[in-house]
Amino acid sequence: MPISVVMPALEMAQETGKLISWLKKEGEAVAKGEPLLEIETDKAVMEIESPGDGLLAGIVVQAGAEVPVGRTIAWIVQPGEAPPHDEVEQASGRKKSAVEAPQPSAPAGARQKTTTAKMSPKARRLAAERGVDVTQIRGSGPDGEILTADILAAAESQSVTSVSESPSAVSRLMAERTAQSWTTVPHFYLVRDVETSELNESRQRLSSELEKTRRVKLTHTDLLVALVSRVLVKHPLMNASWTRDRVRANGDVNVAIAVAVNDGVVAPVLHHADKLPLADIAVRRQELVERARGGTLRPQDLAGGTFTISNLGMLEVDAFSAIITPPQAAILAVGRIADRVVAIDGQPAVRSMMTLTLSSDHRVVDGAKAAQFLKDVAQAITAPAALFD
Repeated sequence: MPISVVMPALEMAQETGKLISWLKKEGEAVAKGEPLLEIETDKAVMEIESPGDGLLAGIVVQAGAEVPVGRTIAWIVQPGEAPPHDEVEQASGRKKSAVEAPQPSAPAGARQKTTTAKMSPKARRLAAERGVDVTQIRGSGPDGEILTADILAAAESQSVTSVSESPSAVSRLMAERTAQSWTTVPHFYLVRDVETSELNESRQRLSSELEKTRRVKLTHTDLLVALVSRVLVKHPLMNASWTRDRVRANGDVNVAIAVAVNDGVVAPVLHHADKLPLADIAVRRQELVERARGGTLRPQDLAGGTFTISNLGMLEVDAFSAIITPPQAAILAVGRIADRVVAIDGQPAVRSMMTLTLSSDHRVVDGAKAAQFLKDVAQAITAPAALFD
């Protein structure tokens, strides 16, 4: 039986999706789970996997078209099988109503030469839009890949086109989501200062080993993901979600980490973080950050988060309050680690400290339960050796 390939919904409140490219040709064999096409979202260009085994047939949407989510764009059929004729005709007729987005021509005198450098479809399209000569660009990505950031930088330096004053798509999406969260989710905040001497020592002790064995740099965020995810197991309400008019328990602990990218912030997810060894968390976090900044996050990288950590310590922020990402129940904002004068047994002393700010959804959890969770997180940070040894 033919399997319908539909335009997926990858973002909250998404109505349409843009097809960047087919990764398989008409009639070519494809396996379930194999990359089939690339879709552009406001965050990145993402690979979409095949929903089944068979042959790609009945393609009715070509690269560059923007199509309503849920609409059939092709079929997966078995050898000797044909896609539904009526549906192909109907979908083909609807193609004309899709908002076509043909590649704009480069300005006169700015025709591009061919290049052998790797380049994402989004970067290639942006280069055409901005009239950038990609043969003159040295990519900053892996193996010299030309990234979207490289195109934007080249466009600005060449003054090929003026920078639009209108907000970018990601900025608009962020504005919509934060406004929705701020106006519909009853936030409350708890703040706690935590000593980090033992956490710093654990990072220093474990970092050199991981760099040798796994070639990954251990960060404080890695340690926090490991600690917080294990504390979440003991506090299921902090890992729950608000859906419609009730609280929904989440069986898995999937920790999202906020990552700054060129156009805003994305939050890729470390799935089953409570079950991952620290080394695996560090490797996975590094992979997700590289994908986020390279614009190559996949749908599964952003899906399923149950709790978010936002760490601005590396930007020397002392403390801040973060806005919850619905339908999650909470987000932990982490400030920088710095020496402070604190009272120890009634006497002033210098200690390494950081400030944690927990934002919680009052529909899911009350102040007492959130306070107990934050207390347990603070205790885990002050005595992490039991987990990491």
